[in-house]
Amino acid sequence: MKQYLMATIVLLTTTLAQAAEPLRVFTWEGYVQPDEISAVNALLKEQGYDYAVEVIEPWAAGPDQMFDVLRSHAADIAFLTLNYINMESALSANLLQPIDTASPRLLNYKHLNQSLTRIPMGMRGQDVLYIPWGGGAYGIWANMDKLSETPDSVKDLWDPEWRGKLSLSKGQFEPNIALALLAMDKPPFHVNDVSGNRDVLAALSLADGELQAKVSALYDQVGFFWETGPEFKEELLLVASYGPGASAHNAAGGNWSLVQFEEGNTVWLDTINFSRNLTGKKLEAAEIFANYFIGKDVQTRVVNGLGMVAASTLVEANPLIEENPDFFTETMFWPPYTRTASNVMVTINKRAMDR
Repeated sequence: MKQYLMATIVLLTTTLAQAAEPLRVFTWEGYVQPDEISAVNALLKEQGYDYAVEVIEPWAAGPDQMFDVLRSHAADIAFLTLNYINMESALSANLLQPIDTASPRLLNYKHLNQSLTRIPMGMRGQDVLYIPWGGGAYGIWANMDKLSETPDSVKDLWDPEWRGKLSLSKGQFEPNIALALLAMDKPPFHVNDVSGNRDVLAALSLADGELQAKVSALYDQVGFFWETGPEFKEELLLVASYGPGASAHNAAGGNWSLVQFEEGNTVWLDTINFSRNLTGKKLEAAEIFANYFIGKDVQTRVVNGLGMVAASTLVEANPLIEENPDFFTETMFWPPYTRTASNVMVTINKRAMDR
């Protein structure tokens, strides 16, 4: 019996020693596909790295949740949205390490759109804490099976013809307030821009103020507020979306098109980040993963499969950039909101929802 137990222990020990250590990836749903995991694992094995990619649960959902997962050391690699990195309420920057952009394992880095590689909100001093992966617009998508023309201006969203035919996000209300600000001829993130000026911020947050009235009137137009993701109901004409949802719906037979407002659309960028705890061979394995995900194959899927904007110049087509070379205009990038600005927007949103 003792010999049997000893043999079993030896077998288990040998098996565990041979098992690859997990390289834990924390990502948004749809960003990392099984065939891509297999491809990276094959590269790691081929190059002598004893690691295997493992996508952890749950999916990424927002800045506070992503911060908590990183703080718990549950992830080695994350796909943070750029403005989350230095957001005041979730200082994920302190949990990340600088990217060695000259690493021999990041050969695809040089093919990235250079306007996206050193954005201040993703840096700590001169250290870059992110690798651009893919982005898009938070915009309004129009049901082209029912419309022959789309609104020209954000201001048109308040017209009676759209009442009950518009869908906005319930949980992520900051973009709704950005729409109201654009309709007031202000920058979309004006509340955040002036968050250091108490008098201006106090005027913006008034219950009987212009911004509150604009947001409340916009919510009166909404026929459906979505929570976890946009639902492209056929009775709707205009739906707010980040892009991937609309692309998936179109792939299933829908016909929704991004409205090109004359004021433009607010934009976001999702990135690849490394935990500060990664060192040695495991850090090298993470770089191999990142290099594959900014390579041509995955970046092409970012465009064709997710309906997003690829960060790499290797893709043969990048339609949203080709249609609008100024797509990633600095003033339209979602910022890392200050706590003060967030509190004001929470108040404005609650008043509008509670009416």
